[in-house]
Amino acid sequence: MSTPYNTTTKINDLLENIGQVLDITQAQHELVEQRYTAVANQLSQDGSKLSVYKPEILPQGSFLLGTMIRPIMEEDELDVDLVCRLTGKENNWAQIDLKHEVKDQLVDNNEDYKRMLDEEGNRCWTLIYSGDKFHLDILPALVGNNNHINLSERSYSNLDKTDLENISLRITDRREDNYKTETNPALWLKSNPFGYAAWFKERSNVDTLRTVLLNESVTPLPGYKKVKDPLVRVVQILKRHRDIMFGGDDQKPISIIITTLSAKAYNKETNVIDALINILNTMHLYMKEVYSTKHDKNIWWISNPVNEEENFADKWPTEPQREENFFSWLEKARSDFEALQSMDPSTAYRILKNILGTRAVNEAVRNLGYDELINENLKPINYSAQMLSASHRARPLWNLNLIYYCNISGVYKDVTDGNKRKNITTSTILPKGCFLTFRAMDTNVPKPYEVYWQVVNNGEEAMNKDCLRGGIFKAKTAGSGGLIYTDATAFTGLHWVECFIVKNGVCVARSSEFFVNIR
Repeated sequence: MSTPYNTTTKINDLLENIGQVLDITQAQHELVEQRYTAVANQLSQDGSKLSVYKPEILPQGSFLLGTMIRPIMEEDELDVDLVCRLTGKENNWAQIDLKHEVKDQLVDNNEDYKRMLDEEGNRCWTLIYSGDKFHLDILPALVGNNNHINLSERSYSNLDKTDLENISLRITDRREDNYKTETNPALWLKSNPFGYAAWFKERSNVDTLRTVLLNESVTPLPGYKKVKDPLVRVVQILKRHRDIMFGGDDQKPISIIITTLSAKAYNKETNVIDALINILNTMHLYMKEVYSTKHDKNIWWISNPVNEEENFADKWPTEPQREENFFSWLEKARSDFEALQSMDPSTAYRILKNILGTRAVNEAVRNLGYDELINENLKPINYSAQMLSASHRARPLWNLNLIYYCNISGVYKDVTDGNKRKNITTSTILPKGCFLTFRAMDTNVPKPYEVYWQVVNNGEEAMNKDCLRGGIFKAKTAGSGGLIYTDATAFTGLHWVECFIVKNGVCVARSSEFFVNIR
């Protein structure tokens, strides 16, 4: 009777550690802290026009909640959301004036910020730290009625509407009709990232009796935490599952919807896998259909827990692909993660690589010492997670909806043994001049489909000869509808191939990297 328990425990440990791997590092956390502290100092310089309004820089969004995840590709930028909160403004300032006063102070006598400032966003100013691989989105805002009330000893459940109003913000948005004209902040858009954070922190707390302090929610840059509550790990895992499924699709399910529904559905489970399954099975119960006079039809309503009048699904009626993508994602996530409960750890490992990414899963396996799970030909001797982020590795050409699987096997002709065909394994070291055959026959994608391959080679020899490869190309005539690909060894180093199967312009299956070690 001990095997099911040990199996479930091992899978839960793996999910927990995948969440840790997806998290930003302490070094990244400290770097962001340094950068936003410098921005805060720039905006609050003595004698500036803004200084009398006591500007503060505070985190919001996933950075405040602890649900931030690293990009899939290491060269992509982290997105850090900040608020520039002022306690007042000039009487004649409309939103446009406040927003541009913040920008002017940001770049005043600061050539670095002038150079780093991106084009104006609808709500934010963005500083791009290209060398550090992240950018700061800075939202100009005004405090609510009285932001300095003493709430430090009160939990979110004891806050009334007046309290929430007092910690709310009035923000700038150039899409608003009154952006250039309205000087009364009460008529500007309202946001409440700190109230939301207080609500989320109380929902995520496993111990329901513990008081969640509101001042913890509004403290700039919460301290770096390696151990996090199950709800936080679930949100991180679901966000990565979404990213793997949809890639860079702008109409993929947005993080605030995933986070909100997860928090509402969370039932204080004490481990990740139980929380994950419960949340996926019940999050739909926290959506409701309401009749909209504006659209003259029923629409989905996902309410902001600190502002019931705000619908996080407000774009769905006019952009129905967003609604379709959300329900497609939810159905696939349920199927993917429910299946884990009945799998042995090795099978679960293979599935997790497909739905959460090879790099994150392999790194978690190594952190836990579960190397016995890697029983495929995917772990060469000198493998490192960083190598998968090679700059010459092309990104997928399509939106991703990975509802099927695809696995590669490989053989080579051994010229030292009468050209016998031998399997390529984790320990295989190949010489130059070998002929290779890769097969992606292990797939459940129904025909018809198109097959694409990617070959990535690395190493000083290929680089010195200007022969680095990393492109994606359509399969030609190697056989079985393109599921067989042939090549030859040419340069020393650790290289890999990958297969993509595409239907109707969408990638529906993607193999893991199949490594080839050449000496």
